Amino acid sequence: MKIKLKKQASKKMMAGYPLVIEGDLVKSQDQLKTKEWHEFVTDTGQFIGTGYIGKQNKGIGWMVAQEETKMDAEFFTRLFLKAGEKREGFEHNELTNAYRLFNGEGDGLGGMTVDRYGEYAVVSWYNETIYTFKPMLIESLMAAFPMIKGIYEKNRFEQVGLPETQHIAGLEAPEPLMVKENGVTYATYLNEGMMTGIFLDQKNVRRRLADGLASGLDILNTFSYTGAFSVAAAMGGAASTVSVDLAKRSLEKTKEMFEVNQLSLDNNRIVVMDIFDYIRYANRKSLTYDMVILDPPGFARNKKRTFSVVKNYGELVAEVTPLIRPDGYLIASTNVANLPYDKFKEMVEEGIHSEGRRFKKVEEHRLPSDFVTASTFKEGNYLKVLIYQIF
Repeated sequence: MKIKLKKQASKKMMAGYPLVIEGDLVKSQDQLKTKEWHEFVTDTGQFIGTGYIGKQNKGIGWMVAQEETKMDAEFFTRLFLKAGEKREGFEHNELTNAYRLFNGEGDGLGGMTVDRYGEYAVVSWYNETIYTFKPMLIESLMAAFPMIKGIYEKNRFEQVGLPETQHIAGLEAPEPLMVKENGVTYATYLNEGMMTGIFLDQKNVRRRLADGLASGLDILNTFSYTGAFSVAAAMGGAASTVSVDLAKRSLEKTKEMFEVNQLSLDNNRIVVMDIFDYIRYANRKSLTYDMVILDPPGFARNKKRTFSVVKNYGELVAEVTPLIRPDGYLIASTNVANLPYDKFKEMVEEGIHSEGRRFKKVEEHRLPSDFVTASTFKEGNYLKVLIYQIF
């Protein structure tokens, strides 16, 4: 089926922009329900590219190829091989064996990602249409990466009866599966919900912590999940860490992360508490730290409060700033794609300034090199991490 695009959308797509939104199409609603490969054409019928319609949070479809080509196993094997070539540095890195192997539209196929955990892979599907191509895509993936012994999937779209995670090919991974990143060991679980125990997009920040940014410092890690930042900081010589997360599972998961790295819990506390309650507690007790790490979820709610990164990040920064000692550090992070970098920076700096503190930005980090992004799709570079020294 040929799908016509409006003039403005045609110009964008011809320039390499891969995402299709509903307002781009000259269409009937029935076209949104098709699960097959399509040709995108201008309103006059000129060929633009080949892709598919598949609704997800970003839009309603993706352009995959700008040339006329057959969307078969051979095409996708070549696409995966090309992605692998970009990551040869990771393939031969003895200190890191967990990284993104294929990053959706950044590597030429929006709607799916592939993460490598040692000899295993986790494929994430983001819309129902891409999932219907699964047999061919998994065949191509295994052909391109024979070193992968087993594959799991995460289904990040709603479909009745479809498990959110499952093993789909090859061998099953041990639980926990130990992986390495910059010489630090992390315990991961590939078939335990949507998350595996570590967010691979933060590898550069963890590397800085492990390389000595946190050396000799007392660290407060908020929204700590499994404590990966804390473990990296401890491996990098931190004097102490406090990991705070509301989820009860965080206690055992974080303990495990320290234990697999032979790190004592004597100077590494784990607190199961709502982070906003902990901030109030720390302020009452006049607790202070040399570094505070803020990496909250995009949205959170408890009985007393609703938090949104887009609306409330600056307020959160203002609340934690009194906990930071003079000359200490704030690591402010978010993965919310619809919050522009400049706006995020403004919110963070206003939050610090509101507490009467001076500051200097000392580092910033975006997505690491394995999270390949397309120059024509800047919103794909969603991660924003700012490191400030506060006086």
